[in-house]
Amino acid sequence: MKRILLIVFCCLLAFASRAQKAPRFKVLALYENGGHHLEFSKAAMPWLNKLAADNSFIVDYITNTDGIDSAFLSKYQLFIQLDFPPYGWKDKAVKAFEQYINEGRGGWIGFHHATLLGEFDGFEMWPWFYQFMGQVRFKNYIPAFAKGQVNVEDKKHPVMKGIPASFWVEKEEWYTYDKSPRPNVHVLASVDENTYQPNGDVKMGDHPVIWTNPAYKARNVYIFMGHSPILFDDANYKRLFSNAIFWAAAKK
Repeated sequence: MKRILLIVFCCLLAFASRAQKAPRFKVLALYENGGHHLEFSKAAMPWLNKLAADNSFIVDYITNTDGIDSAFLSKYQLFIQLDFPPYGWKDKAVKAFEQYINEGRGGWIGFHHATLLGEFDGFEMWPWFYQFMGQVRFKNYIPAFAKGQVNVEDKKHPVMKGIPASFWVEKEEWYTYDKSPRPNVHVLASVDENTYQPNGDVKMGDHPVIWTNPAYKARNVYIFMGHSPILFDDANYKRLFSNAIFWAAAKK
């Protein structure tokens, strides 16, 4: 009898151990394995890995869309578009991603290059993604970079929890678009173009830089800042990124 009880006890311990190690959720991060944004991704990955280890979730990384389909995405509760443009995707990946977002199968966080919308590298613009990003088309950017002050507009949104009313971004390209996405999205923060250092003429007026599109079932947030690796020296940026992960990974 004692032997049976011991076996049962050991089995329960093993089960409890496995249960404790089960991840809270799984994240897929798509990033460009080259080009100007690689250094940002290289800084993001160790930070993400530590955040995942400390908070019991898993991050898998891919550098192209070749293997993406509905079955592949079903393994993940969050899709992070870590500086990867909305063009050049495989057809099956396009269909699977649209379904993933339209049906709320998981959340999404997009950074920086995710709004590079237009005709690039011989690819046509992705109409669905154009709608998803608030109907903006890339127009220009600050190639020499500028410091700028970001002002929070929705302090109550979970993504902005613990973020000051305004904060500085030390180095960014600050894309401009053909128009503001504001009429088509919910703006969480915008950059004050009057604070640019150095000042310049690449401006668009009303300039949202963090927003979510509530028209879609999936929790989603776009964060423009995502070019320089020094962003991961900034406590506010890391808090913003972390908040976005835990909010977007939770279903509505």
